[in-house]
Amino acid sequence: MSGVLIIAEQRRGELRPVSLELIGAAQALRRSGEAVAVAILASAPSQFIEPLKLAGVDEIVAVKVESAEFDPDTFEAVTAALIAERKPELVLAAHSVDSFGYVPAVAAKLGLGFASDVFKVERIAGELIATRGGYGQKVNVEVDFPGRSTVLLALRPNVFKPAEQAGSPRITEIAPPPLSSRSVGRGFVELAGGDDVDMTQAEFILTIGRGIGEESNVAQFKELADAVGATLGCSRPIADAGWLPKSRQVGQSGKTASACKLYIAMGVSGAIQHLAGMKHVATIVAVNSDAGASIFGVAKYGIVGDIFEIAAELRRNF
Repeated sequence: MSGVLIIAEQRRGELRPVSLELIGAAQALRRSGEAVAVAILASAPSQFIEPLKLAGVDEIVAVKVESAEFDPDTFEAVTAALIAERKPELVLAAHSVDSFGYVPAVAAKLGLGFASDVFKVERIAGELIATRGGYGQKVNVEVDFPGRSTVLLALRPNVFKPAEQAGSPRITEIAPPPLSSRSVGRGFVELAGGDDVDMTQAEFILTIGRGIGEESNVAQFKELADAVGATLGCSRPIADAGWLPKSRQVGQSGKTASACKLYIAMGVSGAIQHLAGMKHVATIVAVNSDAGASIFGVAKYGIVGDIFEIAAELRRNF
């Protein structure tokens, strides 16, 4: 196999959405004639077969493991064995809490090309180029992998478009290699979420940027968002200032508006990092007093005007 190997993620009997995003990314990267295999590790892998039967997947590799919960030693051993046997050009995993426990170790032990928190992958002159943030997400860093026959990438969730169409891949069942795990699962504890809202699932978002001027102005836009039935979001300067929780930030270092159908940006200049969080939105409405603001370059509808006057007019009509 000289194609793509995907390590799917599941938690407590549910396939994680990022697994479908990995398949979507593989569909865009595969070369003609290359195979895409998806490995699913679970104590009962058969329950994940149907949701993984997607177009672009040639094979589902079901690996029955002992632990019902994530075990880093098991994932490391199975992933390393699959790579050694199949020799894929590209291995895709999620950039997640689970993958932190085994993906870097696999890359180091096998001498693979490796990049984490990747939000863009492309082929330039036939070579894989991965893009990730650097210096606190202030710059984009392009990473290449000269001399590496296999590259392992951990992809950022909620960035790549998930696969949707059904397919008919073949099913392969394999046993994990013998190993002695260093950890024992005693139980699963679901931590209380620190986020007050899930921006990735919001269908209508009203986002505010530094154009609101002062923290005291946040309340009126929260009132406006509630009135029109939108979820209030923000750009990075607002979150960094502590005017809204980090969970509300849309952008490269925040959340991606994956499910959003209508996005209203008020007082948002349109920095490239913020635009990265809006890449899947079909309808963007921009309101900004600066006619040269970058946000107008991606907006379907644009209003050059005072955001407070526009906000007041909207409130009068709801």
